[in-house]
Amino acid sequence: MSEQNQSAFTLDKREDGIAILTMDVPGETMNTLKAEFSDQITTMLDQIESDNSIKGVVVASGKENSFVAGADISMLDGCETAEQAQALSSSGQAIFDRIEKLKIPVVAAVHGPALGGGLELALCCHSRVCSDDSKTVLGLPEVQLGVLPGTGGTQRLPALIGIQQAMQMMLTGKQVKAKQAKKLGLVDDVVPHSVLIDVAVKLATKGKKKSAQPKLSLVNKFLEKTPFGQQIVFKQARKQTLSKTFGNYPAPMRIIDCIEAGVTGKKGYQTEAKLFGELVMTSESNELRNIFFATTDMKKESGVEGVEPADLSKIGVLGGGLMGGGIAYVTATKASLPVRIKDIRSEGIANAMKYSFDLLNKKVKRRFMAKSVMQKQMALLTGSTNYDGFGDADVVIEAVFEDISLKQQMVADIEENCNENTIFASNTSSIPIGQIAEKAKRPENVIGLHYFSPVEKMPLAEVISHDKTSEQTISTTVELARRQGKTPIVVKDGAGFYVNRILAPYMNEAADVLLAGEPIEQIDKALQKFGFPVGPVKLLDEVGIDVGTKIIPILMAQFGDRFKSADAFDKVLKDDRKGKKNKKGFYLYTGKKPGKEVDESIYSLVGVKPNPSMSLNQISERCVMMMLNEAAMCLDEGVIRSARDGDIGAIFGIGFPPFLGGPFRYMDSLGIEHVVNRLEHYQSTLGDKFAPAQLLLQMKEENKTFY
Repeated sequence: MSEQNQSAFTLDKREDGIAILTMDVPGETMNTLKAEFSDQITTMLDQIESDNSIKGVVVASGKENSFVAGADISMLDGCETAEQAQALSSSGQAIFDRIEKLKIPVVAAVHGPALGGGLELALCCHSRVCSDDSKTVLGLPEVQLGVLPGTGGTQRLPALIGIQQAMQMMLTGKQVKAKQAKKLGLVDDVVPHSVLIDVAVKLATKGKKKSAQPKLSLVNKFLEKTPFGQQIVFKQARKQTLSKTFGNYPAPMRIIDCIEAGVTGKKGYQTEAKLFGELVMTSESNELRNIFFATTDMKKESGVEGVEPADLSKIGVLGGGLMGGGIAYVTATKASLPVRIKDIRSEGIANAMKYSFDLLNKKVKRRFMAKSVMQKQMALLTGSTNYDGFGDADVVIEAVFEDISLKQQMVADIEENCNENTIFASNTSSIPIGQIAEKAKRPENVIGLHYFSPVEKMPLAEVISHDKTSEQTISTTVELARRQGKTPIVVKDGAGFYVNRILAPYMNEAADVLLAGEPIEQIDKALQKFGFPVGPVKLLDEVGIDVGTKIIPILMAQFGDRFKSADAFDKVLKDDRKGKKNKKGFYLYTGKKPGKEVDESIYSLVGVKPNPSMSLNQISERCVMMMLNEAAMCLDEGVIRSARDGDIGAIFGIGFPPFLGGPFRYMDSLGIEHVVNRLEHYQSTLGDKFAPAQLLLQMKEENKTFY
């Protein structure tokens, strides 16, 4: 039977009258729900209902490592109208409603991810039991795609675990592990994978249980079970959501609407289907889905097409600072590879080890992880103050001080102490890789691997090849970054690479706006309202003013005065203002609200009297136009391979607003002609730093778009 015709569902009836309904999508590594499964599930339900000898049903997965990872996202892309998307939701709701209304008990046996539609399937069952495996996670992450749970999730989850807990899960897309799920009341039991089906069968033989009521404190009973309390909960939720999203994302507010409709008895399911349909058609959801498809495609690509990566069995890390500690952590915990750390001081090695210990210990304390798993991961980390234990390293990642001669010395040391195939990867944020490889005996093994801080949280890695880097070195480094849990983009060598190069003119423009008299809080508010997670001035304080401005001379050396920063910033550095790390920057780090209020003394230091004269939109447009223009230049020069890579790099590296799709999709949505006209307007009033990129002028002339 061909895979297209083969059913994803099978029903096996046991002698004790319990039927095992198994989902196993042919030809896929993970189960996803597709529109065409509707008939297949209906056939199964007809069979169950017509067979009086079936006393109960266990819903399980035929996949080794997943229950159901959600709905097939391409279904949403196939919808041309809100009504079509609404019909998809209503159809799914009807099937899950039918499962819930079966007269016999239905138990979900969950192992691996149960996400989105997968969790909604488990929620319509009468009981849920899940494995204690680390792969088992439950969540409703639809908000991350700009939509809401559309097959009953907004109605069943609050009824099961309470309004506030359910709302938090849906508004953040947060996934919970098995033990957390049990604590929340989301599942009835957590058992070893080996006995999962047995326990689910036992539950099914006990008959249908009464609907579980969420365990609530007295205060939460008042808030969730009384009309007045509910009013407070929903009002507060909307207020907090708006303060975080600035109204840029419609899905969170619609999720609150659905929950409220269900709780107050105003056609919750119909509201869910209608709002789901409307959200699918929004530009925000479209762009968030584009990001999902782009990153999914990138996971299938190697660094260089047709060039396989070398095997990886051991990694070296040079430098035990914050970056070195973070790199060692993701290598041991995500890539599951042994790591040898070198630092000139034994304290440096101890600090790098402590970095991993603290992060893992937090997981143990929160019961996200067993202590035995933590010990196993910590055992992958070893250290030395010399090069002992580096001889068999496949890749050595350098995370030492930004000094060209020091980094060149590191290359020579690795060539001396490791094997001839060992890759030397530099985590430099600013020095061109060609310069680091200048004196190398084997320059083909030298590459850039630029992580963002904090390493364990930031999803991007830039893989930077210079003109002598071998193709296998590129593919192997991309594979390592991917195994560390990163989304890697391959970037051509040059000052600032891609991410820092497009960030610098944006930051410089924010500085010029500040020196023109705009208050700091106005600048940061403008760019947050535009969609960045933090404003540019606050970002400078966060990364360190000394670090943030260090790249400017390197960029100026390659690109000239276009990257010149304001002289006033020299005064900021001379005043020993490094930002958050030494509690002295643009913001105050003392008092009740550290980092929330501007340090007013900064204005007299840079010789400015704050006098707001620009709107928030004018401020954001000036700063963002500089970033867009630089991104176009990077594409034109081949610094990035495609507009797609440029969009992913900007979103994952510096928090470019995901709902806008990245700099290139955003330029397409504005219209290239509009972008050029705005740049020319600013060029005429503020100077040639705004001169439009040659590529944009050409695209305007030929009426082209990036996608």
